[in-house]
Amino acid sequence: MASVAFHTLGCKVNHYETEAIWQLFKEQGYERTDFESTSDVYVINTCTVTNTGDKKSRQVIRRAIRKNPDAVICVTGCYAQTSPAEIMAIPGVDIVVGTQDRVKMLEYIEQFKEERQPINGVGNIMKNRVYEELDVPAFTDRTRASLKIQEGCNNFCTFCIIPWARGLMRSRDPQEVIRQAQQLVDAGYQEIVLTGIHTGGYGEDMKDYNLASLLRDLEAQVKGLKRLRISSIEASQITDEVIEVIDHSNIIVRHLHIPIQSGSNTVLKRMRRKYTMEFFAERLERLKEVLPGLAVTSDVIVGFPGETEEEFMETYNFIKKHQFSELHVFPYSKRTGTPAARMDDQVDEDVKNERVHRLIALSDQLAKEYASQFEDEVLEVIPEEEFKDEPTNGMFVGYTDNYLKVVFKGTEDMIGKIVKVKIQKAGYPYNEGQFVRVLDDMDVQEAAV
Repeated sequence: MASVAFHTLGCKVNHYETEAIWQLFKEQGYERTDFESTSDVYVINTCTVTNTGDKKSRQVIRRAIRKNPDAVICVTGCYAQTSPAEIMAIPGVDIVVGTQDRVKMLEYIEQFKEERQPINGVGNIMKNRVYEELDVPAFTDRTRASLKIQEGCNNFCTFCIIPWARGLMRSRDPQEVIRQAQQLVDAGYQEIVLTGIHTGGYGEDMKDYNLASLLRDLEAQVKGLKRLRISSIEASQITDEVIEVIDHSNIIVRHLHIPIQSGSNTVLKRMRRKYTMEFFAERLERLKEVLPGLAVTSDVIVGFPGETEEEFMETYNFIKKHQFSELHVFPYSKRTGTPAARMDDQVDEDVKNERVHRLIALSDQLAKEYASQFEDEVLEVIPEEEFKDEPTNGMFVGYTDNYLKVVFKGTEDMIGKIVKVKIQKAGYPYNEGQFVRVLDDMDVQEAAV
């Protein structure tokens, strides 16, 4: 029996796609082995969002070649899509497939075994207008299931290479999304996270159907789905209709990840982002009206070319004023091939790092303040695993619907179920809770009333 080993770099979409590629191998009778052991085939799913992503991808490829020089080495993902020649130039790489035609990987392996000639299967992604169906009926060891609903992005922000790696916006057929969602719920998942490259843009390429329609249909048609989360949504995609759907929903969680990138209109313009801070603020206020206690998490790029202390403080003050619940803070890094990398007045590394630390400190403070609102409240948690810091004494960790990380004393059989937990001590990165009870069907019926 042939074996295959995977290594995934980069984002959640890549992790989702690795699981999908594994399904293809599984159907052909492969067995999955650990990447650190010897395998017949290695699949490296690469990332190219930063120059470091490229570098890390190359390191992992070389590691696989050293592990077993006789193995078939397949490289896929975003770096493979944007720089196939660079990858083909690494001695020992046998097959390169980009971010499309992944289904052909197994044919290529057979072809390679016969011909012993490296294969470059990367095509022009910009011509692709069709969503590539890749099924993931279940995930290895996860309690939250990801469900990819779209591919590509039309925005071309000046710092970002992703449209060149993923192509333009294309949505998955709603019937496929619903079928797949039902399959995941039937496999035991209580929570589904809708994911994609530009998730909130779902339906922009369709007639008379959009993200709001999809959210409505998932709730109406998927039997037994308890929680629905949107992995990320741009402010411009939070339409009045989306807000209305969230308002009336029983399953959409009180948490939205809305990337802000900067809180300064002048920086946003240089980034080619499609909103102003006034618009962003208005959307946040509307959302918090319909969802009291909403957690808003976000991504911020610090030290974008030309960012002054004043512009940085606009970002800092906006985030503080609107009380985001947690931030992912990134120092700007030059991505070769993007307009921002060629801009003048790049910000000094020391200045960048100092600003990053200020924002991270703010994020920690805001996260604690947000969590403290829920002290002594009973919230619903889906335990994911034993708590790593204290794995011996029956402590488990999971997330509430509003994305608070909670640690509490529980039992193995609670993993993946929804349990009621009282928050005893709010904090960050995690809150301490006390188990109350497991949610049963009665609770679900009451919620529906």
